[in-house]
Amino acid sequence: MGPNYSKPPAPTPQAFKEPPPPGWKESEPKDDVIRGKWWEVFNDPELNGLEEQVAISNQNIAQSEALFRQSRALIRITRAGLFPSVTVGASASDSRGSGSLGGRGAPSVNNTLAFPTIDFSWEADVWGSVRRSIEANTASAQASFATLENVRLTVQAEVATDYFQLRGLDQEKILLDTTTVAYQKALDLTNQRHDQGIASGADVAQAETQLEQTKSQSIDLDVTRSTLEHAIAVLIGKPPSEFTLERKPISAQPPEVPIALPSELLERRPDVAAAERQMAAANAQIGVARASYYPQIGLSAATGLQAGSLVNLFTWPSRLWSIGPSAVETVFDAGKRKATNDQVEAAYDATVAAYRLSVLGAFEDVEDNLSTLRVLTNEAAQQDQVVRAAQRSLDLALAQYQGGITAYLQVITSQSAALSAEVAQVVLRTRRMTSSVALVKALGGGWTNANLPAATQLAYTP
Repeated sequence: MGPNYSKPPAPTPQAFKEPPPPGWKESEPKDDVIRGKWWEVFNDPELNGLEEQVAISNQNIAQSEALFRQSRALIRITRAGLFPSVTVGASASDSRGSGSLGGRGAPSVNNTLAFPTIDFSWEADVWGSVRRSIEANTASAQASFATLENVRLTVQAEVATDYFQLRGLDQEKILLDTTTVAYQKALDLTNQRHDQGIASGADVAQAETQLEQTKSQSIDLDVTRSTLEHAIAVLIGKPPSEFTLERKPISAQPPEVPIALPSELLERRPDVAAAERQMAAANAQIGVARASYYPQIGLSAATGLQAGSLVNLFTWPSRLWSIGPSAVETVFDAGKRKATNDQVEAAYDATVAAYRLSVLGAFEDVEDNLSTLRVLTNEAAQQDQVVRAAQRSLDLALAQYQGGITAYLQVITSQSAALSAEVAQVVLRTRRMTSSVALVKALGGGWTNANLPAATQLAYTP
């Protein structure tokens, strides 16, 4: 009973609006598709090691995996409804009649022994209710598997994002520490000039202020770095107190992520696959609801031995048996079945809307990250020129100050501009790395619908 499932259409553009960043090209179908360990495109051995620990120790993944196993077991529970139920038992009873009833004499005493008794019952799945339930639970289990893979991908992306943000802070700290050394030399020079009567006390105070501010800025980075380090520890299943990452600058470069066609994106997103499988499960539930309009047809049988004493229990006359079909139809339920049918149809419509929304969200994620990477790539090239210009300005300001042509305020201004330009350069590189991670995640991280377990795989104990 009920409609056979057919995946409804979803809005799918012919191409992405945002072009890939300069130098990138759109991949051909099935060409250069990221597969498996997608994080290896960043060529960072330390990141590779962290990602390998995620699947083993992350508790969010462990929870999702347990829920998937639970959904598999539910298929087997439902599938048992296709087969008969057989019970075996034994019983013994004594009964005594009332002495106030049945006339004169002592009340009768009855002893009954039954062993073994075998009861057989089977409800024929004439209208397909059980089969539709199996279909619904199978689709739900596939959705649970896709959800597990989406959780895995999300955690892997969080590890990579936190890792690159942490390495960006390490790079920024190296820059600030190097700048601190340069500012210390500038302060020493200013003190010498002050001792010689060339520089004023104001120049010394300005140089000192610049140095101490930079030291403070460098120290402040440790707050965010510690938070990121703790987050990575939890993601790989370790207590923060037992996990430490040595300070290192970003060694990887933003990779050229191959961009698949929009039509392929729907096959590579586990969250979209989960939404589509939930839609299939809701469709099957319509058949379950419609089957309730028809009678339940069953067959029952029983056999065994029954006697009043143990001596006679195992004799041929003590045998008993019964067999017969049954049919039960509900003739009045105050509109319960109609309401149930309306409820499951509305639930299906809700899953269709959720599926289409997940498709739109998938395209939005890709467009957002393509746009971000394109802009950041152009901005990074421009920022390189800013850094070079700021350094030239600082070199000129220092030369002019040492020659007595300009005041130390000009040096301070140039130093601040050069440091800000270099910090912005590091931040841009970090953002490009994290945006690359986000793009890979938006593209599904190499996952495809082919990874979904088939119904035959789910129906039996692994």
